[in-house]
Amino acid sequence: MKATFGAGCFWCVEHVFRKLNGVTSTAVGYMGGTTNNPTYEQVCTDTTGHAEVVEVNYDPNKISYDELLQVFWANHDPTTLNRQGPDIGKQYRSAIFFHTPEQQQTAIKSKNDLEKSGMYKKKIVTEITPASEFYKAEEYHQQYYTKCGIV
Repeated sequence: MKATFGAGCFWCVEHVFRKLNGVTSTAVGYMGGTTNNPTYEQVCTDTTGHAEVVEVNYDPNKISYDELLQVFWANHDPTTLNRQGPDIGKQYRSAIFFHTPEQQQTAIKSKNDLEKSGMYKKKIVTEITPASEFYKAEEYHQQYYTKCGIV
């Protein structure tokens, strides 16, 4: 199964999901924009409409989509529009790109439940949209933290 999330800098997001039992592979890239085959430099101009995302392939017998959503929510601030920490721009938006109607329903319920929980004082701005073309980022971005010896 596949899940795709945008939660700020894809280096950080990829690292969190990659460590989960049941995740079989991850790739960082771009989704949700209008430019075909965008480069990192183009996406950073904030003009292509893409979000930095992590594509997560997972074994649903070992980890559920709902569990992936819990990790997604816990590892970024879903109330900041087009920003995560010092990273500013539409490419850093909070986004769930669903691949099936079941993922869409689960994501909407998860977001609604989180809003009702009162955990956040501000409105959750995470967009939930159909997955579109995934453009894999340049190789030097893949597993960046591992390559740089950060972890």
